Amino acid sequence: MKTYLQWLIKGAAMGMADVVPGVSGGTLAFILGIYERFINALTSFNLTAIKLLLRGQLKATWRHIDGTFLLCIFAGILTAIFTLASLISYLLEFHPVPLWAFFNGLIIASFPLLVRNVKWNAARAFIFALGAVFAVLITTLTPMHSNPSAWLFFFAGFIAICAMILPGISGSFLLLIMGMYAPITEAVSNLQLGILALFALGCVSGLMLFSRVLKWALAHAHNAMLAFLSGIVLGALFRIWPWQVDNNLVSPARFAELTGGSASLALAVLAFFAGALLIQALLHLETLFSEKTEAQ
Repeated sequence: MKTYLQWLIKGAAMGMADVVPGVSGGTLAFILGIYERFINALTSFNLTAIKLLLRGQLKATWRHIDGTFLLCIFAGILTAIFTLASLISYLLEFHPVPLWAFFNGLIIASFPLLVRNVKWNAARAFIFALGAVFAVLITTLTPMHSNPSAWLFFFAGFIAICAMILPGISGSFLLLIMGMYAPITEAVSNLQLGILALFALGCVSGLMLFSRVLKWALAHAHNAMLAFLSGIVLGALFRIWPWQVDNNLVSPARFAELTGGSASLALAVLAFFAGALLIQALLHLETLFSEKTEAQ
């Protein structure tokens, strides 16, 4: 039961990140140590699973796809999205600086643990730098505005879900860049089932295909892939710097001068440390649960 609760909490952390354009749920999965298991579980939806299912071996099918793990993760993701979406939307509009500072705290506090898992050499350091540059380039693209055709919703779902499982790249942010964020949120609000079905089909297709690419890369070049993913996580910090004006990074003082408001420096510092403390708690969930059990 403790393990299931940990998976739910980690899934909720992924969902919380997915709501924010600029933060990736894959980043939290990578930081929290469930990334490779998540990818392996996604790729287990294969011919073997179909054969087991057709034979009526439901328990074996469930074990093969790591069903309990995926159920807990997706339950956590969906719970966070539906419960926190309104709060995070409010913070993005009215208090963006503390929100971005919070996510900076999450990522920066966990970064030493990420790079510690890589067996470093010159080639992997170069790959790490490539990952960081790649993330910076993606996050500096200018959002497009469009009146999308129906088929674009499938394509948007495909791209967004690939970004969601790739640390450092936000699916929500790529939807903004493609000009699809507003049309999709409008489709959700108006329950446009046909459009949502196309988007969901794109998500499923992308999930099944891209997860296999990632699994292959992790299996054949594990340390190089970890270095690349760590670089992406670092580069993505460029996008979530708390003080930005028209997508340009500025100092807190310059931010206050240009916006005519407060830089919210004290709140940002508090939010940063709150994020750092939260990620440390999430990283040590197993230890915390064990200590609680022993105390009882």
